[in-house]
Amino acid sequence: MLGYIIQRLLQAVVVMLVISALVFCGVYAVGNPIDVLLSPDATQQIREEAIRLYGLDQPLWRQYLDFLGRLIQGDFGRSFVFGSPVLPLILSRLPATLELTLVAVVGATLIGVPLGMYAGYRPDSLAARAIMGVSILGFSVPTFWIGLVLIFVFAVQLGVLPAGQRGETRELFGVSWSVLTANGWQHLFLPALNLALFKFAMMVRLARAGTREIMLTDTVKFARAAGESEATILRRHVLRLIAIPIVTVFGLEFGSTLAFAVVTETIFSWPGVGKLIIDSINTLDRPVMVAYLMLVAFFFIVINLLIDIAYVALDPRLRLRKAS
Repeated sequence: MLGYIIQRLLQAVVVMLVISALVFCGVYAVGNPIDVLLSPDATQQIREEAIRLYGLDQPLWRQYLDFLGRLIQGDFGRSFVFGSPVLPLILSRLPATLELTLVAVVGATLIGVPLGMYAGYRPDSLAARAIMGVSILGFSVPTFWIGLVLIFVFAVQLGVLPAGQRGETRELFGVSWSVLTANGWQHLFLPALNLALFKFAMMVRLARAGTREIMLTDTVKFARAAGESEATILRRHVLRLIAIPIVTVFGLEFGSTLAFAVVTETIFSWPGVGKLIIDSINTLDRPVMVAYLMLVAFFFIVINLLIDIAYVALDPRLRLRKAS
C-alpha cells in the first residue's frame, strides 16, 4: 500500500508540472493586465515602468521558469490588484468556500443516498415516484435560477432567511467558520441548499440504480434465506456494495463544487474563492488566476488519491490484488 501511495505521489508531481505549464501559458496569453491596471491617460514611460515592475518585459519561457522557481518555494507571487501575496489571499477566502461545499455535498449525500436506496427498494411506491420527481427537478433546473427563486421566496416574500453574505462567524484553530453560530447557519442555508440540489439528484439516482441492481443478485437471495431482516440486508449488503460508486461521485463532486461554486457565491454574495477568481478574471489579475487553477489541480489530485485509498478500504478484493 505504501509503495502504491509513493507511485501515485510521483505521478502527481508530473501531472502538476504539466498543468503548471498549460495553465501559465494559457493565462498569460490572454489580454494585457497593464491595460486594466493603469489609466488610459498613463504615459508611455509609466506603462514601461509598470511592465518592468511586474516582469512582463521578459519572454514567456523566462516568466514561467521564474514562476516555477517561486512555486517550488511555496511563493505564488503577488496580486496585481491587491498588492499582497497570492497564497494568503486565496487561503483567506478558502474557509468560506470549504464550509459551503462541505455542508452542500455532505448534506446531499446523507439525505440522497437513503432516499435513493428506498426508491430502488420500493420502485413502484408513491414515495419513490415523488423522490425521483424531485431528483429530475434537481437535474433539469439551472443553478442560478434556483438561487434566484430561493432568494425571492425565503428572503423577499417570507423574510425568514437572509439573501446573502456570510453572517456571524466564530474562530476555530485560527479560522473563521459560519457553522459555529446560529446566525451563520441562517446565512449558509440558502446557498448550501442551492448547491446541494444537483448533488442530491445525482446521489438519489446513483443509489436507486445500484439498489435495484443488487436486490436482484444472489447475495440478497442468500441473505434472505439466512433469515436476515430487510433493514439488515439494505444496511450490511446493499449499502456496502454501492459504496464504491458513491464514494467516487462524492469525491469528484466535492472537488468540482469546491473549485467551481462561482455561480452560487456570486448570487448570494458569498465571500469565497469563487467570487475572488471572478474579480481576478475581470481585472486580469494573472497571479491569482494561475494560483487558483494550480490549487484546484492539487485538490483534485489529493481527492483522487483519497478515493483510491477508500476503494481499498471498502473492497477486500482490491487489497488482495495489490498485495499480490
